[in-house]
Amino acid sequence: MEGNNSLAADLSGTDLSNLFPLIDRENVHGLNLAIPEQAKAVIKPWSEREDTTVYADSGVDDQIIIHVPFAQNVRVKSIILKLGRGEATPRHLRVYANYPNIIDFSDAENTKPHLNISLLEGETAVVEYPLKVAAFSSVHSLSLYFRESVGGELSRIYYLGFKGDVRTLRKEGTNKLEVPAADAADAPLVDRLAQKTGGQQTTAR
Repeated sequence: MEGNNSLAADLSGTDLSNLFPLIDRENVHGLNLAIPEQAKAVIKPWSEREDTTVYADSGVDDQIIIHVPFAQNVRVKSIILKLGRGEATPRHLRVYANYPNIIDFSDAENTKPHLNISLLEGETAVVEYPLKVAAFSSVHSLSLYFRESVGGELSRIYYLGFKGDVRTLRKEGTNKLEVPAADAADAPLVDRLAQKTGGQQTTAR
């Protein structure tokens, strides 16, 4: 019980860095789910992380792939999971960043993941798995490949969430550089520079 209380205390502050609002839920999809719509259903608000009435079950075997796109680039610091109990607990998770074209399990098997995670068995509470931030510093999509459940037949996921922050510095910097060029007073100068550059390229050829 003390371990669960400690875990709850550790996670209590993650709501401010929860990436739920930045997930493009309409385009979340899964492979080998008993009900395809369940891929979106397990991506819940932080306040519903302990809910067990809504979940995703695997279909013909214990493997599941869930593809999660984000509305903008984010830095993902951890994956937060609440998994099935007993024999329905997947034991391994492969994480792929920015691979939107992973469309089947053979692709996942033949593509080197950015991270392999051994999932905790027998844990009924929400668990946070830290990521190597360098590998997940600018992410527009994640593909999660759950496999090898304890029972070998069914995997279940109750909650899937992410902790991190928004990567907007580069975009803001680009916008600031573009603002002067859009100003009418500066437009002639930009045009002259463009013509000069074009003339130099023509001469060089």
